[in-house]
Amino acid sequence: MTVHFPFQNSYSALPDSFFARVAPTPVAAPRLIKLNRPLAVQLGLDPDVLETPEGAEILAGKTVPAGADPIAMAYAGHQFGQFVPQLGDGRAVLLGEVIDKDGIRRDIQLKGSGPTPFSRRGDGRAALGPVLREYIVSEAMFALGIPTTRSLAAVVTGEHVIRETALPGAVLTRVASSHIRVGTFQFFAVRRDTDAIRRLADHVIARHYPEVLGAERPYHALLGGVVARQADLVARWLLVGFIHGVMNTDNSSISGETIDYGPCAFMDAYNPSQVFSSIDEMGRYAYANQPRIALWNLTRLAECLLPLFSDDQEKAVAEAQDILGAFSDTFSDAYQAGLRKKIGLFTERDADDALIQDLLDAMAKNQADFTLTFRKLGDAAGDPAADDARAQFMDPAAFDEWARRWHERTALEPQTAAERQAAMHAVNPMFIPRNHRVEAVIQAAVNDDDYTPFEEFVKVLAKPFEGQPGYAAYADPPLPEQRVLQTFCGT
Repeated sequence: MTVHFPFQNSYSALPDSFFARVAPTPVAAPRLIKLNRPLAVQLGLDPDVLETPEGAEILAGKTVPAGADPIAMAYAGHQFGQFVPQLGDGRAVLLGEVIDKDGIRRDIQLKGSGPTPFSRRGDGRAALGPVLREYIVSEAMFALGIPTTRSLAAVVTGEHVIRETALPGAVLTRVASSHIRVGTFQFFAVRRDTDAIRRLADHVIARHYPEVLGAERPYHALLGGVVARQADLVARWLLVGFIHGVMNTDNSSISGETIDYGPCAFMDAYNPSQVFSSIDEMGRYAYANQPRIALWNLTRLAECLLPLFSDDQEKAVAEAQDILGAFSDTFSDAYQAGLRKKIGLFTERDADDALIQDLLDAMAKNQADFTLTFRKLGDAAGDPAADDARAQFMDPAAFDEWARRWHERTALEPQTAAERQAAMHAVNPMFIPRNHRVEAVIQAAVNDDDYTPFEEFVKVLAKPFEGQPGYAAYADPPLPEQRVLQTFCGT
């Protein structure tokens, strides 16, 4: 059987300055450890063929499939606020693009496939742990309904990579609506290549924002579209307690997807200042800072687009500022609407924002688990005698005082208790990729070549809003000795 990818490549048809042509570096002994069969079918691929040794060789980069046009994309970026004029895909190769069953163009990229001209002395490889982490978290985000890159496959290479120690090497096959970033625009802006910026903007509009093609000012509309998607995306992150950990402009997707799961994590106890990333020493990308940083990144994108707005610099800046000004309201509207749904409100009243903030303040003060507090609140909506939400608080009286006001507020709406509970359980997950579980799965794979915990975890996370009684332990927060205090990038 032959592995067939119906490639229809567009990015590699852009000028050579947009990328470097480079093939993946062959590996010794690729072995498929996980194929996302439903995603393969969605992409028009045959999962049975991908699971053959020939398929594993392609997914590891040992063999380049027919029709591929492998490239490493060029981009720049602000990393923790410091600008680097050339970054690019240093350990990833874009094999090509396919049109999925919904008619959407998708990139298929190998991550950890060897050095490229952008590797900056790196080996271009990936260790097994970060590959499993990205597979787990990206697929969990998809199940949670959050725009994200996807994971098609994970393959071990039969080789080791050297980090602090020798670790098993692996390759992740990543799928995205594209890998174009804010940093892609910055790459050309720093070189004052306005023609390339225009070419890139036109490509992005055609691929991601076709609704603005006929707009009177399409580049203004493009910026507005990216602002709206990023504002909504970050609101969704906050609503599930997600911390990206490395919101550099080169990790900020133009399409509005979550991309680059490095030192990412989900909160256990609610803490607006929570940081997990080992490289975020100043807390720049802390949980509550993420909306502010998203706007900062979007401002960098606006700076790149100014030459397309007007030859009058002052006018262009004013127009960009006006578009960026929509971020705050768009984010706030999405975030507050999401919070109302999380506490079971179907209508909006003036005092709702204060009611929600009082709950968050009490959760922070009492180290209440973010995920379980909201999930168990849904139980209390269906049965006022249920006290599992109360049990999340060190001082249960703090919850009791708030719950009294909440019950008074919900009594003003006509929905039944069962309707409210169902609505709350539909937006408040029971299962998230808790850090201690992710680490346990990685350790079993790296130390014992045991992927049974990984398979089971991925299965549970695919249905985050369902009760799954047989897997109830996966909902438990970590014991004190299980807490993961830092997460790592993996490069």
